[in-house]
Amino acid sequence: MMSNTITNLLNIKYPIMQGGMAWVSEANLAAAVSNAGGAGIISAGGRDVSFVREQIKLARTLTDKTFGVNVQLMSPNKEEIIDLLCEEKVAFVTLGAGNPVPFFEKLKAAGVKIIPVVPNVKLATRVEAAGADAIIIEGMEAGGHIGVITTMPLMTQVIPAVKIPVIVAGGIADGRGLAAALIMGAAGVQMGTRFLLAEECKVHNNVKDKLIEAIDTDSIVTGQSIGHGVRGLKNKFSLNFVELERKGTPEVELIKLATGTNKLSAIDGDVENGMVLAGQSLLSLRKVEPAKDIIETMIREAKVALANANAINL
Repeated sequence: MMSNTITNLLNIKYPIMQGGMAWVSEANLAAAVSNAGGAGIISAGGRDVSFVREQIKLARTLTDKTFGVNVQLMSPNKEEIIDLLCEEKVAFVTLGAGNPVPFFEKLKAAGVKIIPVVPNVKLATRVEAAGADAIIIEGMEAGGHIGVITTMPLMTQVIPAVKIPVIVAGGIADGRGLAAALIMGAAGVQMGTRFLLAEECKVHNNVKDKLIEAIDTDSIVTGQSIGHGVRGLKNKFSLNFVELERKGTPEVELIKLATGTNKLSAIDGDVENGMVLAGQSLLSLRKVEPAKDIIETMIREAKVALANANAINL
């Protein structure tokens, strides 16, 4: 066991959290990650309350370990989702894409641990002062919606600024990334893209195949020109979208064009006309394997990397 502040806080074996990926992070994957010693997460993004309730109850039949729920604060039903999580008394909640502070009092009263996703030092110190139990910092190397700061500068600047545990995300795909985050003072890491290749992940097999085939230069960001950066793989949709941005296509048209494209790839398997969300670290994605194997491989790699670092004589 790698014992530190986040493993103690969440009562998990390893300091590895699974990202809350919309349309993808369901009970099956969350339970598998938790059973393997990490912290699985069910995504509420794009889902109604009944679906989230069903997934929480299903996860509890699949694992007796800690798991949480991710809430997108831009969702119109966020308050209903938060009420459900308090009612179900889930172990923890991760919150992003909005201001989480107004929900702290209700979540704390229900005994739910609060882990907001923050993009900078100012918001990190703000949520710490408001009572967050930990925070996630996510560099723009991550898949999906991204900020403007990369993972290394976030670690460099946020970790010394707070006392609560910091979980690092964005481009983490192997044990060396975990080791690097721990050396920088992080409490652990969050990974999304790597878990897309877990056997237990129900993302469409076409997505898994495209990730396995991807090379290191296949990452692309759409929507950056209109302040809605989203990272995924190069394909017919994303290359066309970036070309339309270059030509100055109005924002309203671009948003209309992008709507529904994540589901189109993740659920329907259209990996050319849908947006295949993925982070920048692609060469570690070479095979489909159980979540348990992914986590155990990462821990072995991290231990080797940490031992090698300890042997360096400066």
